[in-house]
Amino acid sequence: MRPAILARNLSVTALAVVTSVVCAAGCAPQPEPKTAPSSAAGGGDCAPGALATQTAGKLTVGTDKPAYAPWFKDDKPSNGQGYESAVAYAVAERLGYRKDDLVWQTVAFNNAFAPGAKKFDFDLNQISISEQRKKAVDFSSGYYDVRQTVVALKSSKAAGAKSVADLKDVKLGAQVGTTSLDVINDLIKPSQQPAVYQKNDFAKAALKNGQVDAIVVDLPTAFYITGAEVPEAAVVGQFAGTPGKAEQFGLVLDKGSALTGCVTGAVDALRKDGTLARLEKQWLADAVDAPVLK
Repeated sequence: MRPAILARNLSVTALAVVTSVVCAAGCAPQPEPKTAPSSAAGGGDCAPGALATQTAGKLTVGTDKPAYAPWFKDDKPSNGQGYESAVAYAVAERLGYRKDDLVWQTVAFNNAFAPGAKKFDFDLNQISISEQRKKAVDFSSGYYDVRQTVVALKSSKAAGAKSVADLKDVKLGAQVGTTSLDVINDLIKPSQQPAVYQKNDFAKAALKNGQVDAIVVDLPTAFYITGAEVPEAAVVGQFAGTPGKAEQFGLVLDKGSALTGCVTGAVDALRKDGTLARLEKQWLADAVDAPVLK
């Protein structure tokens, strides 16, 4: 071999050795942080520093006050206890935020999905995803599959209801703006006008005082009411879901929010890895199945 060729081959070999050493130190796969994908459904960079949040480096989360059990515990959303509080912190963690990075803000139920700019990054308050509400706000994918339920005083005629028809002649109540009220008006279609309340607290008080025979709420709330708040009431039954139209709670975001895709990606990841199921079992375990009203 000629000297020039030998020198060139030695140089190539030396370069390969150096490259190998450098890659051994710096090219090894690095562990991925526990965050949402860098590009979630809807596009956009989902890294914490890249998210266009209300306050840089913080995640502002809205919910109503009082914050009801079993969705929150002790009316303190920031304690991480209760299903929705736990979900909020799980979503934040998937997005790369620490617990101290969450800022909680009081937002009235109906204001959360009313038209207009929002002062929160997302809101969760047992708000069902609907096409009508989507005209004013964005929703994440669903984080809880909802079943609407009837709670009645044990002494009322509604307590013995076995079907939707059995509820037509009883005095019913529900919170304004809810799918619970929609069930009364669109499914039960009672013979007398239902009572409508600004908050569930007022509906529960009316039930306890005998001003209504029954109220309609979601299933976990129904079991909490009868177990801890109005023990003289009972869960009568739940309504069968409409095929292809399963009701779900979703995180509410401003219309056209740049965060919608990232938040949806985080919720989807929590459902896929079993976190939502685990939190549901932990915080909503008492909400056992109720008979179906047909």
